[in-house]
Amino acid sequence: MSFSKAADLLRIAEMASARYAGVSLSDIEAEFGVDRRTAQRMTRALEEMFPGCATHTGEDRRKFWKLNGSDARLMLAQGVRDSELSALELAIRRAEREGALNEVRALAALRDRLLAAMPGPLARRAEADAEAVLEAYGFASRPGPRVRTAPELLGTIAQALKGPHVLSITYAGGRDPSRKRRLEPHGLLLGTRRYLVAREVGGSGAMQHFRLDRIVAAQLEASSFRRDPDFDLATHAARAFGSYHTQAEYGEVVWRFTPAAAPVAREFVFHPGQTTTDEADGSLTVRFAAAGHLEMAWHLYQWGDAVEVLAPEALRALTERHRRGDFPALP
Repeated sequence: MSFSKAADLLRIAEMASARYAGVSLSDIEAEFGVDRRTAQRMTRALEEMFPGCATHTGEDRRKFWKLNGSDARLMLAQGVRDSELSALELAIRRAEREGALNEVRALAALRDRLLAAMPGPLARRAEADAEAVLEAYGFASRPGPRVRTAPELLGTIAQALKGPHVLSITYAGGRDPSRKRRLEPHGLLLGTRRYLVAREVGGSGAMQHFRLDRIVAAQLEASSFRRDPDFDLATHAARAFGSYHTQAEYGEVVWRFTPAAAPVAREFVFHPGQTTTDEADGSLTVRFAAAGHLEMAWHLYQWGDAVEVLAPEALRALTERHRRGDFPALP
């Protein structure tokens, strides 16, 4: 049996044990994108590999395959995959940032139960591998519009970050024709657009940003590399308001919110390094250092004339003519 087929079989076994009724042919077709005949072959393989697998017919006359608890415990003993654990950890961190405390507690309890059911060495290894992936993600994905990214590309990048392995890509950079590049990936910035933070092999050693939507192809290389020990992704990410980085725009940013908008503005964290000052007239002044004037302007437009840019002058000029007072609500 090939590795991919074995992985598919384990996934079906997980579905058959986790779902109350079990797994049906329609479930398998939807999960793997296969036809009915292929789904039938997969259930036959499930019966052969798990002799305790039981079948029954539901009220809608569909046939279901169900694994009992002992088979489920056997699978847990083989270990939770690091990719699954890192996905669960990312969900916990997103919930924390959104203030969804009930979801945080529920997801954390699920994670702890899964790890408790595994042998100690396997649990520690899964935790270590998952942490390596999590450290490479600058921020949890933000809600709202975003550019689509192929799931297989994200999977390849995650493997390269965890290794760490050199990543060979074909990159279409703006007006430049597509060309191959070999990268040493150090992190991923998630936002409206997603950027891979990496050094180019044989280059200057400076960190560059590569838009994921411009990566035409990506391949994991067997060769590994040593991460820059002085590079901190959180510090690097904080140099920009959003995902776009440019040294030319980096500097102090000062916004002043009107007294009416100040209570709402106090609820926002515009930047991890921000400081706020309550003014005598009830207005709120926010200061931080970052680049990315265009992304700032996109955000400031939502506040209409309830915010004024005091610095830098380039950002003030970019937004001044677009402040309006007819928005019915603040962000």
